[in-house]
Amino acid sequence: MLQTISPWILGFQFTSPGPILFELGPIAIRWYGLLIASAVLIGVSLSMHLAKRRNLNPEIIGDLAIWLIIGAIPGARLYYVLFQWQQYAQRPEDIIAIWKGGIAIHGAILGGILTASIFARLNKVSVWLLADLVAPSLILGQAIGRWGNFFNSEAFGRPTNLPWKLYIAPANRPPNLINFDYFHPTFLYESVWNLLVFGLLINLFFRDLNRKIHLKVGTLALVYMIAYSTGRVWIEGFRTDSLMLGPLRIAQVVSLVAIALGLIGLVWLYRIGRSLPDVASADN
Repeated sequence: MLQTISPWILGFQFTSPGPILFELGPIAIRWYGLLIASAVLIGVSLSMHLAKRRNLNPEIIGDLAIWLIIGAIPGARLYYVLFQWQQYAQRPEDIIAIWKGGIAIHGAILGGILTASIFARLNKVSVWLLADLVAPSLILGQAIGRWGNFFNSEAFGRPTNLPWKLYIAPANRPPNLINFDYFHPTFLYESVWNLLVFGLLINLFFRDLNRKIHLKVGTLALVYMIAYSTGRVWIEGFRTDSLMLGPLRIAQVVSLVAIALGLIGLVWLYRIGRSLPDVASADN
């Protein structure tokens, strides 16, 4: 029997109340949609505030947000479909059925990078400067959005009996784990990790703003790459539904590449003393 989130003395046992918040006739309002919409609104507002603190026109963030949505949603879906092609090749009509689930954050980020680069070139502004303003909002949005996995009873980890275990109904369990009731709440692990990364990025932003440290353009984006990806590597190891390429978990491979690129970028900025290659010069 499904239970609401109930506290234990040593932790919490989680049980999803279901994906639907409420229904109005034939219209169903889903938790995941509400969370994503909230994450976008909060993220855009935060980035506009950060741009204003940098004495930049905050409207450029509002314009960029539209481009990012246009690039991120198709990118997230295409990425997922490509790595699940055997499944979608048999049902091609489901390729565009994003409402049935099946998106990947790495695909959204890649799609966002592509559209942001085009936007930056057209507006003659540094894409790295924009990335620094968006990075804190992006990781905060990821922390919020991960709770959509909780309501959908998806993206959970392997079986566990830890006090903060997550109950998964039989209909949502993998066939090989049908006899297990409780699983690692990986949505919670990543949400908490992302909040910690958000705190790190915001702290760095305001320490730089208050001249307590000096950050070069692109630093926050690179720290985001390293910090988020580090958490994703270990959290992905718990997952039961990872996208795979042979024996490799795709998210772990992509995360390790992102960590390496982020570290190379920081060395390039602070040890070699060069600016990141960009469509416009923006070394501060």
